[in-house]
Amino acid sequence: MLIDVLSAVESSSFTAIREQMVDTVRFLNARGWTPATSSNFSACLPGFADTIAISRSGVDKAAFSESDVMLIDGGGRTVWPEGVRSSAETLIHTLIYDLFAPGAILHTHSLGATALSVLKGRFGKVAFQGIELLKGLSGVTTHETCIDVPIFPNDQDMERFSVSIRDRLVGDAPYGFLIEGHGLYTWGETLAEARRHVEVFEFLFEYALRMEAFNGTAHNS
Repeated sequence: MLIDVLSAVESSSFTAIREQMVDTVRFLNARGWTPATSSNFSACLPGFADTIAISRSGVDKAAFSESDVMLIDGGGRTVWPEGVRSSAETLIHTLIYDLFAPGAILHTHSLGATALSVLKGRFGKVAFQGIELLKGLSGVTTHETCIDVPIFPNDQDMERFSVSIRDRLVGDAPYGFLIEGHGLYTWGETLAEARRHVEVFEFLFEYALRMEAFNGTAHNS
């Protein structure tokens, strides 16, 4: 499907998404979850099929602005503006849209997510159950729910990495996943929901790290 680029760029949908993305990035950056030029974010553009608003590559997230939001198509190709590129990890975004059809995706690089991904990477996942804040994840209604967060070994070859993610997650329904030594990918129906999921995961990761430290201290005392 051909995209009417001018209509998309001038649409109220794009204006709203850009404003929401800036607010989201400022929120995440203020909490130290998107330091320096790390992280990337995207959202489907309402009213324009196969069109995704995504953050430009290499932008310091402390200075992120509306001009740092570009448009790509469902295959990850730049739609607007010409000569601007999105993150090398764009293929991971398009894969997540293809697998789970969310409205928005947030990728963060917090200290907690990175540390836990290394600590638990050899297990291939980290599981959470019995924690009240799990109910902050869309559709979870009880703390007794068990949520698995897959952990993938990092890989700089995005095409190969995307295939490995697809092979493992196809038919699954996670709320997000970790990349070892790298960070978190999570998503939601809207940017607001995806942001809430980041908050939930960051609490869970910090909880897990503190419990690991506590258990280690107790074991050695």
